[in-house]
Amino acid sequence: MTKIIQQCALFIIILLLAACGDPTYHVRVLDKPSSTPLPAGKVKPTGKVKPTQRAYEVNGQRYQPIPSAQGFVEKGLASWYGKKFHGRKTSNGETYDMYAMTSAHKTLPMNVHLKVTNLDNGRSTVVRVNDRGPFVRSRIIDLSYSAAKELGVVGPGTANVRIEALGYQDKGPAGSAPHYTQPDSYDVGPFMVQVGAFTVKENADRLAAKLKGQYGSSSVAAGWVDGQKFYRVRVGLFNAMAKASTGLLEIEANGYPNSFIVAQ
Repeated sequence: MTKIIQQCALFIIILLLAACGDPTYHVRVLDKPSSTPLPAGKVKPTGKVKPTQRAYEVNGQRYQPIPSAQGFVEKGLASWYGKKFHGRKTSNGETYDMYAMTSAHKTLPMNVHLKVTNLDNGRSTVVRVNDRGPFVRSRIIDLSYSAAKELGVVGPGTANVRIEALGYQDKGPAGSAPHYTQPDSYDVGPFMVQVGAFTVKENADRLAAKLKGQYGSSSVAAGWVDGQKFYRVRVGLFNAMAKASTGLLEIEANGYPNSFIVAQ
């Protein structure tokens, strides 16, 4: 009996040690479909959301992938990642290849192609989004080694860049120049900015009333997540993703750093 107990204890210790890895980022996907029965009168949604489009959390910060990249333009700091991640899985399931022309972005749809311009030297290139990151507040994009080398970012490590969404690439006939297309439903606005979610409706109503005067429009949307009802406060009404992105920056600067864009 003593030997059996010792073997069981050793097995438990091995399991605990295996669970104590220290990954670079702690990613937790949010808003997964729940198997919990919905209350009477509630209809379970039938639409499916791609795993790469679900909200996720990294080190306590929530990120919501945006449904559209049409008209998306952003300026900020670019960084790059190389050998440490070469051969690892990316967020869309591919294997990261530091020599491919790819990139990581926190919220853009996967497989969208971007034109990236280094504002420090004028060089430009095109990359495809296949990963999430960089999870540093001041940085907007992580470039593969090859993309960073082409833009002159490898040496300094970071650079001021402008990124512009081109759409999905259609290579066309062999030897022809690639062109980029966007599906008809790419921009599914109007958009709002969600600033918070509450389990108590009165708290959500109070915040919505406060923000309506500042942003002209606000609403409280109820929804179920894993059997728990939440009241989500959303403000503003933007007819284009670019305008919503500008509104998001203003809202974050006014004291709501965990806000994100949602389609209305």
